[in-house]
Amino acid sequence: MLMRRAVFLDRDGVLNSAVVRQGVPYPPAGPDEVEITEGAPGALAALKAAGFLLIVVTNQPDVARGTARREIVESMNARVAGELGIDDVLVCYHDDRHGCDCRKPRPGLLERAARTHSIDLARSFMVGDRWKDVEAGRRAGCVTVFIDHGYAEPGPATPDCSVGSLVEAVQWIVSKVEAGA
Repeated sequence: MLMRRAVFLDRDGVLNSAVVRQGVPYPPAGPDEVEITEGAPGALAALKAAGFLLIVVTNQPDVARGTARREIVESMNARVAGELGIDDVLVCYHDDRHGCDCRKPRPGLLERAARTHSIDLARSFMVGDRWKDVEAGRRAGCVTVFIDHGYAEPGPATPDCSVGSLVEAVQWIVSKVEAGA
């Protein structure tokens, strides 16, 4: 069976702007507040042209905490996916206390996508803006890219690449592919 390559992408802070309060990123409150990050459409088109599946993997614990409704999160996911040509969106709606395998930094969402879409995780990339994203990618065996927005929280210990934007992340990924990595 032919195994495919994917780029796994966190949603808030990567594909759409996060709402930052006191240096900490939060998701937008609803679809009307979703702002696609600058350059995202063209960057993701370049990944598609390079043959990658585009899979969103996002923690949305506010649903478990009762501060967000699942249908609102799903409408934001649908908007982002529709505007950016995303192939699949996988969501963890749990909080840390649930101990699930799908909540990043655990790799469950990436592993589920790999089974569903026949993805070779070792030839795939995880792009995120928080340490949990990078750690989930590392645990799944992906190449990891950290988008450093300068949040007032610890960053990842060992990303394969650290950049300042999604556009820079995609440029780095495409350069790795062109170099035969």
